[in-house]
Amino acid sequence: MALFVMIIRKMVQNKWLVASLFIGLVMSVALVSSMPIYSEAILSRMLVKDLETMQTKKSIYPGNQYNKLFYTKETPEQMNKIFTKVDRYIHEQAQTSFQIPVQQLVVDFQSKSIKIRPVNDPDPDSKKSIKTVTLRSFSDLEEHITLTDGRMPAEQQPVDGVYEVLVTERGLIQFKTVLDSAFYVDDDKIAGEIKFKPVGVIQKKTDDDPYFRDTDLSELSGSFIISDKVAKQHLMQEARIPTASVGWFFVLDYSKLELRFVDDFIQTTNKIRNVMLNNVTLYQTVSETPALDTISKYLERAEQLRTLMWSLNVPVLIMLGFYMFMVSNLIADRQKNEIAVLRSRGAARWQVITSYAVEGIILCGIAFGIGPLLGVLLTELLGASNGFLEFVQRVRLPVRLTEEAYRYGAIAAGICFVIMLIPIIMATRVSIVGHKQQLARLLKSPLWHKMFLDVIALALAIYGLYTFKKRLADLQSLGLNADDLNIDPLQFVVPALFIMGAGLLLLRLYPWVLRLVYWIGKKWWPPSVYATLIQVGRSSTQYQFLMIFLIMTIATGVFSASAARTINNNTEDRIRYGNGAEIILSSQWANDAPPPPAPGAPQPETPVTQAPVHYLEPAFEPFKTIKGVEQAAKVFKKESSFSVNDSSGAATLIGIDTDEFGKTTWFRDSLLDYPINDYLNLLAADSQAVLISKTLAEQNKVKPGDTIWVGWSDVPQQPFKVYGIIDYFPTFNPNPAVGSVDASDESSTGNAPMLIVGHLPRIQVQLALEPYEVWIKLKPETSTAAFYEGLKESKIPVTSIVNTREELVNAKNDPFLMALNGILTLGFVLSILVSFIGFLLYWVLSLRGRTLQNGILRAIGLSLKQLIGMLAVEQLLTSGVAVLIGIAVGNVASRLYVPNFQIAFNPSSLVPPFKVMFDATDLMRIYLLVGFMLIIGLGILAYMLSRLRIHQAIKLGED
Repeated sequence: MALFVMIIRKMVQNKWLVASLFIGLVMSVALVSSMPIYSEAILSRMLVKDLETMQTKKSIYPGNQYNKLFYTKETPEQMNKIFTKVDRYIHEQAQTSFQIPVQQLVVDFQSKSIKIRPVNDPDPDSKKSIKTVTLRSFSDLEEHITLTDGRMPAEQQPVDGVYEVLVTERGLIQFKTVLDSAFYVDDDKIAGEIKFKPVGVIQKKTDDDPYFRDTDLSELSGSFIISDKVAKQHLMQEARIPTASVGWFFVLDYSKLELRFVDDFIQTTNKIRNVMLNNVTLYQTVSETPALDTISKYLERAEQLRTLMWSLNVPVLIMLGFYMFMVSNLIADRQKNEIAVLRSRGAARWQVITSYAVEGIILCGIAFGIGPLLGVLLTELLGASNGFLEFVQRVRLPVRLTEEAYRYGAIAAGICFVIMLIPIIMATRVSIVGHKQQLARLLKSPLWHKMFLDVIALALAIYGLYTFKKRLADLQSLGLNADDLNIDPLQFVVPALFIMGAGLLLLRLYPWVLRLVYWIGKKWWPPSVYATLIQVGRSSTQYQFLMIFLIMTIATGVFSASAARTINNNTEDRIRYGNGAEIILSSQWANDAPPPPAPGAPQPETPVTQAPVHYLEPAFEPFKTIKGVEQAAKVFKKESSFSVNDSSGAATLIGIDTDEFGKTTWFRDSLLDYPINDYLNLLAADSQAVLISKTLAEQNKVKPGDTIWVGWSDVPQQPFKVYGIIDYFPTFNPNPAVGSVDASDESSTGNAPMLIVGHLPRIQVQLALEPYEVWIKLKPETSTAAFYEGLKESKIPVTSIVNTREELVNAKNDPFLMALNGILTLGFVLSILVSFIGFLLYWVLSLRGRTLQNGILRAIGLSLKQLIGMLAVEQLLTSGVAVLIGIAVGNVASRLYVPNFQIAFNPSSLVPPFKVMFDATDLMRIYLLVGFMLIIGLGILAYMLSRLRIHQAIKLGED
C-alpha cells in the first residue's frame, strides 16, 4: 500500500507529463479499438448497399430465402413425419438463427396435378371440358390480398360437400368459368367424390409486397387456392389429395443485415438444406437464396477493405508509438537522478522497474477502459466524412461496441505499456556516478545515427517503390486484376518508412547547415541570435527527438491530405471521363426495321437476308431547349472495321461536331500533349480528317498523313485522312480488357482497344445515318430534378439516360470511399493534435529545465523582449525547420507513394491515369493549423518566461 501511495504522489508531482502520456495512451487505444468498430460498421453499410444495388439491377428482393421439399413415393404417414420435423425446425430454430428480423414466413402447400370437370358439363363423356388444376395454399394469405369479385371462402370446409376456393383473374379465364360454378374431380388417382367451387377473385393488396415470390401471380393461373387450414388437414393429414411439395418462404429485413450476422445467415441457410436432406434425397429439395452471390462478392471486397484500412493506419500508429516513446523518454530523463539515487541506496533494478510498471498499469488500465468508448465516438465522426476534412449529415453507421474492440484495445494498451517501460529499463542501467558523468558530457550521437537507420529505411522504401511500379506496369499491360499479382499489403507501410528515413537523413545533415548559417552571418548576428545559434548548434542532438517527431507527424498529415484528395478527385475524374458529359441521352429513331417474330412462331427453313435498316433523324433543336441545358452535342459511337497500310482491324468509331463537342464534354487536359480543343481545331480544318488512338497507330504502324478506310457490316469502307494521334479521348479506355491478355503469349499483348474520331456529318453522308447519343452540359445552377422536369415537359421519346451527377453522388456514398476518407481524415487530425501536444510538452519541460540559465541571462542585462526573441529564433531553428522538412517530405512521399492506392481500384481499367493531386485548400488548412500550433506554443512559452523571477532562478542555482 505504501508503494501505491508513493506512486500516486509521484504521478501528482509530474501531473503534466503524466497527463500528456495518458492522452497519448487513450488516443492509441481509441484508434486501435476503433478499427474493428469502424470496420464492422462500414462493412455492414457496404453489405446493405450491395444488396440494394442487387435489388435495383435484378428486381429481386435480397431478403428472400426459399426452401422447397418434393414428395415422390412417400406414404402419407412418412409425408406427415417429414413435414412435421422440417416445419418444427424452421419455425422454432431457423427463424431466430438468421439474426435479422423475419418479416414473413410463408408456408406453401401444392398438390399434384388433378383433372377436374364442370358439374354441369353438357357432354360428360367427352374429354374437351376436362381441365388440369393444382391446389395451392399459403399461410396468412388473407392479410396480403384483396377481392376484386366474389367473397372469401367459408371457414368451415367443405360446405355441402363442396370445397370453396379462390382464383386469380387469369385463372378464371383459363378455366373458362364464372364464380360459384362447381367442378368435380375426374381423376383415377383420387378416390371418392371431391368438388371445388371458385367463390372469389383475388389480387395483391400492394404491388411491391415481398410476400409473393411470383410478383405477377402468373404461377397461380392454373391453381385453386384453398385455405392453409384445409390444406394441412385434407392434403397432409387425411391425404385425400396427393401432395406434391411443401415450401417455406422467408422474407427477411435485409437492411438489418450486419457483418456479424453474415455467418449466421449463411449457416442457417445451409442448416435448413441439411435438415431437408436428412429426410429426403438431393433431387427432392430446392433451396434458393438470391443474396448469397452478392454476399460472396461482398466478403472478397470486405477483406480488401480491411487490409487497406489497417495499412492506412500503420503510419498513424507508428507516429503514436513514437509520441509515447518521446513522452516516456522525457519522464525518464526528468527522473534519472531519482532513479540513480534509489539504485545507489540499494534498490534493485527490478524494484525500480516494478514501481514504474505499476504506474504504467494504472494508466494503461484507465486508457483501456476509456479508449474503446472514445473509439465509438471516432467511428461516428468517420461515418460523417464526405471527403477530406468534410463532414455532412447522413444516415448514421450501425456502430456497436464489440468484444473485438476491447481485445484490440487490450493489445494496444499492452504495446503502449512495453513502450513506456523501455526508457525506464534503460535508465536503471546507470548508476549515480554514471548519471553525473553523462550530465557533464556532451550528448552522444543517437543510436539511429550510428546504425544508419535512416539509410536503411530509405533503401527499403525505394525498393518497395520500385517493386510496386514494376507490378503496376504488369497489371496495366496484361489487363489483370489487382488480386492476380498478390500485391503485398506492406506496400502501404512503405510511405511511413520513407517519411522516417528521409526525415532522419535530413536531420543528419542539419548540423552542417546550422554551421553554415552561423559562419555566413557571424559578423552581423545580434547577441540573442548568436547565443541561440551556439546553443542549437552545440546541442543539436538534444533537439533531434522533437524534430523527427514533428517531421513524422506533419509529413503524415500532408500525406493523408494528398492521398484523400487524390483518391476523391481521381474517382470523380474516372466517372466524368467514362461518361464524357454530365447527361447522356438516347432517343427513339423512326426506322423501317421489320418487327421481331412472334414468340413460338415457326422459323423459316432458309435464313432470310436482313435488309439494311434506314433511320429518320429526329429534330435536334428540342434537346438544346430543354430547361437547364447550357450546351448539347451529337455523339455517334459504333464498332467499325478499318484498313490501313495493308493491315486491318476493329476500332470504335466516334463521330462528332467539333465545336459543340468541345463545349459539352469533360476532359482532363493534362492527358494529352496539347489541350483537347487544339486537337478538335485540327480536326475541324478538313471534313476528311480523323484522329486515331496511339494504340491503333502503334499496332498498325500508322502516322499522320496516312489514309485509313473505315466502314462496318453492310456499309462499304470509305477513305479518311489521319491528322493526329491521341492517347486518350472522352469515354475511350486504351488499356486491354481485364483477362484479355495471356501473359505467356506475347502475340496477345497487341490487342488493346483502338479508336477513330471523325466528323459526324461526313460519317452520316458517306457511311450511314444511324442513331447517335446526345451529350448535354447543364447550367451550374440547374439541379438534376429541374432537368428531369424539363425533359418530361419536352416530351422527347428518351430510351436511356446516363446521369453523371447522380453517379458522383453515389460514389461519394460508396462505403469503400467513405472508409478511405474517414481514415485519412482521422490520420490527419490525430497527426496535428499529437504534434501540438508533443511540441508544447517538450518546450515547457525544456524551459523549466533551463530556468537557471534564463535567470542568469536576465540578470546580466537581457530584456524579456530579447529573451523571447531568443526563444523564437530557437523555435524557428528547431520546430520551424522540422515543420518545413515535414511538409517537404510529406509532399515528396505523396508524389512517390500515393499512386500505390490505385491498386485498390483495378488499375488495369483505370482511366484517366491515376494522378497525384494537391489542393490549395488542404495545404492552407495544414499551414494554418501548424502556424496556429507554433504561435500558441510560443505564446505559452513567452508567458512562462514573463513569470520568471530572477531571485528564484538565483536561489535555484544556490540549491
